[in-house]
Amino acid sequence: MTDLTFKNVVNGELVDSASGETYEVIDPSTGEVYAKAPMSGAEDIDRAYAAADAAFAGWGDTTPQERARALLHIADAIDARADELVKVESRDTGKPLGLTASEELPPSSDHFRFFAGAARVLEGKSAGEYMSDHTSFIRREPIGVVGQVTPWNYPLMMMIWKIAPALAAGNTVVLKPSDTTPASSTLLAEICQEFLPPGVLNVVCGDRDTGRALVEHRTPQMVSITGSVRAGMEVAGAAAADVKRVHLELGGKAPVIVFDDADVEKAAAAIAEAGYFNAGQDCTAATRVLAGPGVYDDFVAALAEQAKGIRTGMPDDEDVLYGALNNATQLDRVAGMVDRLPDHAKLETGGARQGEAGYFYTPTVLSGLKQDDEQIQDEIFGPVITVQKFGDEAEALRWANGVRYGLSASVWSKDHGTAMRMSKRLDFGVVWINTHIPFVSEMPHGGFKHSGYGKDLSMYGLEDYTRIKHVMSYIGG
Repeated sequence: MTDLTFKNVVNGELVDSASGETYEVIDPSTGEVYAKAPMSGAEDIDRAYAAADAAFAGWGDTTPQERARALLHIADAIDARADELVKVESRDTGKPLGLTASEELPPSSDHFRFFAGAARVLEGKSAGEYMSDHTSFIRREPIGVVGQVTPWNYPLMMMIWKIAPALAAGNTVVLKPSDTTPASSTLLAEICQEFLPPGVLNVVCGDRDTGRALVEHRTPQMVSITGSVRAGMEVAGAAAADVKRVHLELGGKAPVIVFDDADVEKAAAAIAEAGYFNAGQDCTAATRVLAGPGVYDDFVAALAEQAKGIRTGMPDDEDVLYGALNNATQLDRVAGMVDRLPDHAKLETGGARQGEAGYFYTPTVLSGLKQDDEQIQDEIFGPVITVQKFGDEAEALRWANGVRYGLSASVWSKDHGTAMRMSKRLDFGVVWINTHIPFVSEMPHGGFKHSGYGKDLSMYGLEDYTRIKHVMSYIGG
């Protein structure tokens, strides 16, 4: 047992829960308790929202330049304290230290810098006389107080994807991180207090009931969640009762369509990395491959070889691509999906827990699955890649779109026409061609269907945290 205890961040101060209750935080690499966090209740949510509501009057009236300056300072502070953020993120999630430092921290500060600039260039229709003797113009205004809930797969980056555009637009925030990963969220909130007025950014820890109280509270004008479809539906239902705006980034089941003219070896290597990175715990992970009849056998063999060469292990091991699954429940879910493999399918490699301590699972490839199998239809969210063989382009498209998710997809082909046709017809919010999973601050990320609605990143993400007001003035004599 450790004496390490995280704190809520409310109104610029680090505080315990009002009740003094805590819960245990588990290190997924060992399966052992390493810290405690506040178990926040209704009183804590009330205090956080009261602080955010009081702070909105001032923060909402700041100029874009003033908000941009604060966000730029935060970005610099993230870079300055990168080593510290990497260590707490890795301890909470089991992620490899080296990859977290190289792949997650640089984008984190970059997102703040992007939204600092974006805050100063919001655009709208020019003022004009659309009725005789009347001038109309558009105001883009902050929405107000925003409630946000973040997931455990990328706790630091997903927090930044939410708070950076919300703060840039002039909103104030109350955010709840996942109960299994409070460390980096509370640390980042603490860092931000140096550059933000008290109450502008508040973080409260707790369980699902805490999140439900945050969403159902009467104060926020908008709620935003990155999480499972089930959680998104609950949030949308609760928000509907109070006519709150909702921003949802939910699950995914990305089709990865490999046509017969693709370079099999290059595609297998890239897809393996994009499928197993972060232990496949990514809504956009390349985990559902559809391969053409001419390359199916070769691709399955090449992907299995790639999987056999990929290692999972402890965060300080420089040779691993991914670490432990986040929690025991997720390990059981992933193992169960593989254990229930139907008779017509084949386990090509992997399919086993690694070691007895921690929540490690080996890189896994499944072949021979049918479209209605649960391993195809449901998000596994683990280091498991499935491969199906399609007959022609029409069947590939039908299978690709034949799931309830619509977050991301990729097409692998040397033929420009094929790639363009598929990018048009794929019912997904992000489509990559001959690559999978890169993100940039300037381009939007968000899905369709059960993957939710609203955009993260880009100017579209900033606009989601604004409201539009029409102002009309009579100018006649």
